[in-house]
Amino acid sequence: MFYSMENLAEVNLLIRYKSSASLEGIKIHKTADPVVIAAAQRLFDTGFITQIDGGYLTPLGAEAEEHAQSLLMMLNA
Repeated sequence: MFYSMENLAEVNLLIRYKSSASLEGIKIHKTADPVVIAAAQRLFDTGFITQIDGGYLTPLGAEAEEHAQSLLMMLNA
């Protein structure tokens, strides 16, 4: 099984959050790249983020963000 382009867009969006411990959210504007907007929609639909345009990480999203950050650090070591 491989990461799809949609999966990569979702992971890239998750790692834009500062950290799962942060209470800071993000806002995705209507003028953002359509790939980013679609990734946010999918993450919202599956319960990873609180708003269709970003918002905050849910507990599931926070866990996914932690794993995504860890994998990125491992790959870039």
